[in-house]
Amino acid sequence: QVQLVESGGGLVQSGGSLRLSCAASGPPFNYVMGWFRQTPGKEREFVVALDWTSGNKIYADVVKGRFTISRDNAKNTVSLQMNSLKPEDTAVYYCAARLSVVIIPTTTEEYNYWGQGTQVTVSS
Repeated sequence: QVQLVESGGGLVQSGGSLRLSCAASGPPFNYVMGWFRQTPGKEREFVVALDWTSGNKIYADVVKGRFTISRDNAKNTVSLQMNSLKPEDTAVYYCAARLSVVIIPTTTEEYNYWGQGTQVTVSS
């Protein structure tokens, strides 16, 4: 069982930056860790994911070039640096995890473990 705890959400103006963190309860070796986001009335959507062992990453097109995922092996933490934020990035951001597979998954159904979510609000 993997427990995930997110932190770092908040309110920022358009064009600003925020950094989210997700701490895993144990060393996430052989796991994929990802970020999803959800706005009211919409389905949870994929943002980015990282394979902890290989370091491979995959980004949603809407965040490429603005968001960066990274890992901290010593802290069992994956972080999401979000730059050039836009009002449409406003959402609850969720950290997710699952065992590694050949192709990094991008759908919610393929992840087994979820954090509680953290709100990100970008004002125009």
